[in-house]
Amino acid sequence: MESTPFLARIVARTSLNPKELERFVKFALVGAFGAVVDFTVLNIMKITFEHMGLGVGWQIGLAPNQIQLIAANSISFTTAVISNFTWNRLWTFPESRERPLIPQLLQFATVNVLGLIINTAILVLTDQYIFSHFFDHRLSYNLAKAFAIGVVLFWNFGVNRVWTYGGIE
Repeated sequence: MESTPFLARIVARTSLNPKELERFVKFALVGAFGAVVDFTVLNIMKITFEHMGLGVGWQIGLAPNQIQLIAANSISFTTAVISNFTWNRLWTFPESRERPLIPQLLQFATVNVLGLIINTAILVLTDQYIFSHFFDHRLSYNLAKAFAIGVVLFWNFGVNRVWTYGGIE
């Protein structure tokens, strides 16, 4: 089993186990709610940072709109992670409440910091190099965000299922 690729183990575990499929659906629903939180906070913060002029004149190799997007995404992603952790602990993996909160939260946060890095890279790159060529800037970064969330969903479920919520049948 150790030689089986990580993703193949997750797929096999989910497809052969109805309980695991149910957990994935719950995880995805929690994630959908988290996406609403993420998009809402992203757009509020992006507009706020635009009005503040965040990044204007910074001379750091990034355009102000990219600085604003990265800052807004960091806040929105973190807000969604807190929501997702809470709902996953209460609903998706209720058995996990028997474990100490702080170590579990730290594991979840570690996975999601890496998820934030992946999410931000995909967001900025797809916004700049793909969507901005076809759509206005608001729709562009929102489409890029949707794509980034879709990619990171599988990362977050897989790693959290094995590490943060590992050992829960």
